[in-house]
Amino acid sequence: MKIVSALYIWAVVAAAPTLAAAPPDPLAPILGKGGAALSLPLQIIVLLTVLTLLPAIIMSITPFLRISIVLHFLRQALGTQNTPSNQVLIGLALFLTILIVEPVASEMYAKGWEPMERGELNTSQAFDEGAKPLKSFLIRFVREKDIKLFLEVSHASAPARPSDLGLMILIPAYVLSELKTAFQIGAVLYLPFLVIDLVVASVTISLGMMQLPPVMLSAPFKILLFVLVDGWNLVVGSLVRSFYQT
Repeated sequence: MKIVSALYIWAVVAAAPTLAAAPPDPLAPILGKGGAALSLPLQIIVLLTVLTLLPAIIMSITPFLRISIVLHFLRQALGTQNTPSNQVLIGLALFLTILIVEPVASEMYAKGWEPMERGELNTSQAFDEGAKPLKSFLIRFVREKDIKLFLEVSHASAPARPSDLGLMILIPAYVLSELKTAFQIGAVLYLPFLVIDLVVASVTISLGMMQLPPVMLSAPFKILLFVLVDGWNLVVGSLVRSFYQT
């Protein structure tokens, strides 16, 4: 229940800037504490809107974005077609994401949800307090160049402190930063397997085996190399550590 509530707050906090029709207090329709009272149909609409955005939020503003792209690049570099399957890669990326964001989600729960349940904060204050850990998480991984881009696009003035940045700036900047990082890691993963492909292709051409696709011969060598170096442990371990070392 704790992690579900924290993830719900994460979803509401992240989705609030995109809900043009949302009430001033994003948590009020669901929690019913503080703020203007809404009719039951409108409460259901707001809840379904947040739930509809939840998959996009998980894929965009969590480590899932980087992890899923890197795992896809790895599968392409190995040349194993659809092995592991998309379901396996998505499942692995999802559980690694939960592992990484659990401290942040717990902090959001402790600072936003619990004080509101005790009556110490109203829903607006709980929203602001719950957004702070999310902002701190996003700021750790965004590049200054991407923040500057969206500040210029939105014609917003630069804040005095990074913590003063709004989610409308932080979220797209985080997505761009993670895409760049994921592609950089993917390019590095490709290099050793590319060397194997080039060597096998050179050997097959020199032997006159023109009609035998080099990919068929290089695939077993790439898989063997990956297994010998315990590739899954290295890749997954490096991905997880990259979020703690930043």
